[in-house]
Amino acid sequence: MDEKIIVQGRELRADDIQAIRDLIAARPDSTRWKISRELCALWKWQTLTGQPKDMACRAMLNKLNERGLITLPPKAQETGKNTQVFFEFPRETPERICGGLDGLTPLRITLVTARSPDAQVLHELLSTHHYLGFRTNVGETIGYLVRDRLGRVVACAVFGAAAWKIAPRDGFIGWDADLRARNLGLIANNNRYLVLPWVEVPHLASHVLALIARRIRNDWMTKYGHPIALLETFVDRSRFRGTCYRAANWQCVGQTQGRSRQDRYSTMNVPVKDIYLYPLTKSFRQELMR
Repeated sequence: MDEKIIVQGRELRADDIQAIRDLIAARPDSTRWKISRELCALWKWQTLTGQPKDMACRAMLNKLNERGLITLPPKAQETGKNTQVFFEFPRETPERICGGLDGLTPLRITLVTARSPDAQVLHELLSTHHYLGFRTNVGETIGYLVRDRLGRVVACAVFGAAAWKIAPRDGFIGWDADLRARNLGLIANNNRYLVLPWVEVPHLASHVLALIARRIRNDWMTKYGHPIALLETFVDRSRFRGTCYRAANWQCVGQTQGRSRQDRYSTMNVPVKDIYLYPLTKSFRQELMR
């Protein structure tokens, strides 16, 4: 492999791939988790607070393994206290919720924590009712469940890692490649947002977005030790008009080029999406360009 490739936001060359192979070969009895931790330390792959980016590293290793560029140890079987606990989600048809927003408020927004009953509810709702489905995110992630005043779940949302390189967004910010690589962790991507299909309440979607925008910066700081300055999302133009984002004062700054993030040769066509941004502070550009 003479050319460089980008995997999980990292630029890799032949000597990088060989270094990973050497690390694996030197530890024949090691696990994938231990290898990713050692690689994070070797490459100083860390969050802004100095924590190893273990989940991102493991995702990168898995992708390299799938491409046949490295050979990872077999996946360890999860047993005992490390086995994930699942929670039964009700299968009956939910009651239709309609009327005005006043009939639901005040809403209660819950920050979803890993391995909690809410985590399974969030996963089940998105897997079942979101057109993209849902898989567990890699890296820094925050999820929310939204309940009405009667305790009924009416919406949910997930925010995770920002897209690596998006020209309209990067032009809006005004940063260069070095600043983007340094500060991309200060942007969160709203990669899943769902108002449940049996909820038909005008203005609910934009109201929820506004409530989340007021708190997510502090939530991110509490969970990961650093704030975020900007939110982004991508709206499939063939399916949606982005009305709720515009109503919540998100700004459309352009469109994607209709290519997948995994497409190295410009041969994979995907739907064109509108790019929406929401600054969380007036000084967001200064924060992103430090």
